[in-house]
Amino acid sequence: MSQMSGDAVGVAMIGHSFMGAVHSHAWRNVHRFFDVPRTPRLTVLGGRDERRTKEAAARYGWDSVETDWRAIIARDDVDVVDICTPGHTHCEIAVAALAAGKHVLCEKPLANSVAEAETMAAAAAKAAREGVHSMVAFNYRRVPALALARRLIADGRLGTLRHVRAVYLQDWLSDSESPMTWRLRKEQAGSGALGDIGAHIVDATQFVTGDVLTGVSGLTETFVRERPAPGGTEEVTVDDCALFIGRFSSGAVASFEATRYALGRKNAMRLEVNGTRGSLSFDFESMNELWFCDGDDPSETQGFRRIVVTEEDHPYVGAWWPPGHLLGYEHTFTHEVADFLTAIGTGEPASPSFADGLRVQQVLGAVESSAAAGSQWSDVLPGT
Repeated sequence: MSQMSGDAVGVAMIGHSFMGAVHSHAWRNVHRFFDVPRTPRLTVLGGRDERRTKEAAARYGWDSVETDWRAIIARDDVDVVDICTPGHTHCEIAVAALAAGKHVLCEKPLANSVAEAETMAAAAAKAAREGVHSMVAFNYRRVPALALARRLIADGRLGTLRHVRAVYLQDWLSDSESPMTWRLRKEQAGSGALGDIGAHIVDATQFVTGDVLTGVSGLTETFVRERPAPGGTEEVTVDDCALFIGRFSSGAVASFEATRYALGRKNAMRLEVNGTRGSLSFDFESMNELWFCDGDDPSETQGFRRIVVTEEDHPYVGAWWPPGHLLGYEHTFTHEVADFLTAIGTGEPASPSFADGLRVQQVLGAVESSAAAGSQWSDVLPGT
């Protein structure tokens, strides 16, 4: 493992587009708001195109650039590798970085297949025995309202869980003339809406409930089979939407929907959980709010009440602004990086782990298997 100087940690980030921009913001600002045991140094930014990578490095505050990820892993001044590349590259980069003793933060979904995720989880487990940390970047776990929901459920405020409903609705592909992108190619993205945004709601529901999905029945559909591409059109090889039902190990039942064709819905990641004592409801488009129904209230006043999750004793919020001053999308990544640096500094395991990422991948794999078999029930098992 590379040697960190004092409390500093050298960070390398591979990829600099959408996720690279928001991750850069987090690495650059985390120690200014959170009392983390390691101070990140933005050491090197990786990208395939040298000119574009240099422009991004100058914009986001990185000290240097590399166009070969292998050169990044070989550098002695790199302690952490942050992977913000398309899914088909995650496995090779992460396994090599872990073998070199670098801590690894990897964007979601962990991989493009269960087999790749299994390889990554095994590499992470081996590296952990040498004190090397790894974590999957499921940032919605760090939304204060969802972290509060998890706390309330863990405290028994909902009683025995019965129903979980989760949807993730976007509309950026609704126009059939929108051009082809790597997210529509199976060899790069692994799957479409299922892996891109469905992975988020699978992880978020397992996070807030503290439970795991054991079986699913799924349906996927591709509405637009070809997209404009240079020189003509290109075949879309992933799903446009995915719908599935599932069962948790506790016996609670769940429904899921992920689509990028819901006109008017920009980033509507919504969860509702119903239990024997109460219910919770959340919508990311109002991310500072959690709706809570306490079943112990008298019937004349019972119903959902709005909690504005901006109080100092709410998860993560104490590091930021006075009550009532709202947080945004970018703060979830700062919380993520703060937790990862804390794990590195304290030696405690980072969460969600690569094993957690594998579990999500097993659910996604089971949905694909079910859909391919005409929505037959598919157990969520290793190797699904």
